[in-house]
Amino acid sequence: MENIKEKIEEIVDRLKSDKNLMEGFRSDPVKTVEKLLGVDLPDDVVNKIADGVKAKISLDKLGDTAGGLKDKLKKLF
Repeated sequence: MENIKEKIEEIVDRLKSDKNLMEGFRSDPVKTVEKLLGVDLPDDVVNKIADGVKAKISLDKLGDTAGGLKDKLKKLF
């Protein structure tokens, strides 16, 4: 299997581009990750990947918010 970090990035990209997948991830992250991986992995591995995806999505949202705030502050000064 590819590098886990690469898989997390790939899953995040797919979730961001597909609203239905994102909804599925929000309601059942482990099942959605298993579906996207297309391979049967031990639950502890899938849980770690799902946690990594959640963290990456949160960081991306934080970055988007910070970037927007930065742009607004630039306009003020």
